[in-house]
Amino acid sequence: MDQAYKLRTLVDSAQPPQPRQRMTGPRVIAVTSGKGGVGKTSLVVNLGLTLARKGQRVLLFDADLGLANIEVMLGVTPPYTLYEFLYGDKSMEEVVYSAPGGLQVISGGSGIHELAHLDSTQRQRILELLPFLRARTDFVLVDTGAGISKNVLGFVSAAEEVVLVITPEPTSLTDAYSLIKVLAKFKVHSEARLVVNRARDEQEARQAATKLQVVCNRFLDFNLSYLGTILEDEVVGQGVKEQQPFVLSKPSSSVSRSLNLLADCLIEGKDCSPQAADMFINRLLRLFR
Repeated sequence: MDQAYKLRTLVDSAQPPQPRQRMTGPRVIAVTSGKGGVGKTSLVVNLGLTLARKGQRVLLFDADLGLANIEVMLGVTPPYTLYEFLYGDKSMEEVVYSAPGGLQVISGGSGIHELAHLDSTQRQRILELLPFLRARTDFVLVDTGAGISKNVLGFVSAAEEVVLVITPEPTSLTDAYSLIKVLAKFKVHSEARLVVNRARDEQEARQAATKLQVVCNRFLDFNLSYLGTILEDEVVGQGVKEQQPFVLSKPSSSVSRSLNLLADCLIEGKDCSPQAADMFINRLLRLFR
């Protein structure tokens, strides 16, 4: 409770949100990575907060099985998870909880694992997500696990858009390429946006991005567009330790400015499909059948 109070104080001291742009339906974006430890969840949380400050209605879907890192970074404890919605008597309004900064969050918990074992009643319950998403969200950011497990690929496949997070390290590039290769082979997606995290400078980030783009274009016929860079900055790690997202605690930092640019690119860079939420839910039901 004390941690949540501190976060809400930070939110209250921030600038008021700008008027929300009208959108025809929610953008469903899977944020994923080839390996763990690249800062994916930190990106999801801080990007979500930045979008919310720009007047967007943002839902974070924690689909990283068993880790629940979103709630840890926000310093909150969800009253219920997707499991209670699927197997209990909790409504969608009870499962979606409010977090600091105007965010809405769904914690997957063990409910993500149970998606592979739904009966007809529970599958119908999943469909109840649709009216909620259509009416109350502009962006749905799905924080997937890392790698190429069934759960990760299921959520990446179901989302309309994909943001791939890497670092300049060779292992990150290799694992990211492995993930992209699976997406291309099974025609899951033909394009994704790339964010380079923890780069020393813009040059290092561009070099890492170019390496991955070249091999994707040459061997996979996969379009990997460059979304942006988040440079190495100690305020990121400090924010994780203190459970205070850096865009709230350090709004003037270089990384916060980088997130502001990323958010603007997402808002302005692509028209929204009015069927994105429907496709996301229906694809999930097919994939986890």
